[in-house]
Formats: sequence, C-alpha cells, structure tokens
Amino acid sequence: MTKEGFIRDRIRSVGYALRGALLLIRTESSIKIQVFIVLVVTAAGFYFEISNVEWMVQLLAIGLVLGVEGVNTAIEKLSDYVQPEYDPKIGFIKDISAGAVMWVSIASSIAGLIIYLPKIF
Repeated sequence: MTKEGFIRDRIRSVGYALRGALLLIRTESSIKIQVFIVLVVTAAGFYFEISNVEWMVQLLAIGLVLGVEGVNTAIEKLSDYVQPEYDPKIGFIKDISAGAVMWVSIASSIAGLIIYLPKIF
C-alpha cells in the first residue's frame, strides 16, 4: 500500500467515525441527554476555571461515557438484528452492556462531584 493510499484510507475511516457519532446523536435519546450534560459541564469548567488536571479528568470521563454508550448502542442494535424476538440470552447481553454504561456514568459523576463541589461550596 502506498503512503497516499494509507492516508486516504485513514481520512475515509475518520469520515465513517464522524458519521457514526452524528448518527448516535441524531437517533439515540440517551446520547442527546449526555451531549447536553457535556455542554453543561464544559461551560462549568470554563466558568469555574478548572485546572488542567481537572480538564483532563473531565474530558476522559466524557469520552468514556460517550464511548461506552456508543458501544452499548451498537450491541443493542446488533442484538435486535440477530434476534428480533425476545430472548433471555440476548436480554442478558443487553443488560450487561447497559450495566457497563451505568458503572462508567457513576464513576464519571463522582469525578465531576470531586471537581465541582469544592468550587460551589
């Protein structure tokens, strides 16, 4: 593969990823809520002038929640495609996937509280 082909393929891959991110935002209500929360905590970060380390923690938390939510959505869509009828095994898989989102969301919320509570009180 030539260098130009490699670069062209990487650019194409980024295009697919952007399309996927936009599909998530347009079609999934949970992501819409999470993107709203991202905007609020980003504004709060500027308002409270959080430190560079706090920005890093906040950005990692945001990326983890949105990324795991995206994987959860993909697992749910794939599960529904493979088995459109109710199946307890598919339900188990979907519950585990949703549980992963919950754990990341709890940890991210705690990180947010650690960052912002001392600035508020």
